[in-house]
Amino acid sequence: METPKIEVLKDGPYLVTGAVELLDADEQPIEVKTTKIALCRCGRSAEKPFCDGTHRKSGWTEDTQA
Repeated sequence: METPKIEVLKDGPYLVTGAVELLDADEQPIEVKTTKIALCRCGRSAEKPFCDGTHRKSGWTEDTQA
C-alpha cells in the first residue's frame, strides 16, 4: 500500500495521494473514490472539501488568500 503524501500546489489545492480516510467536521466519513484527490485551499469551491478549480477563476493566490 502506498504511503499517503500531501503536496501543496502553488496557488492551488492540496494534492493528496495514497489511501486516506477523509472525515468532515463531525468526524463522519467523506466518500473518497480514488487514491489521488485535490482538496480546496481557497474556500470557494462548490465541491468542498474537494477542489473544483474556482481558485483559478477567482484569481485566488496563496499570497493574497482573499
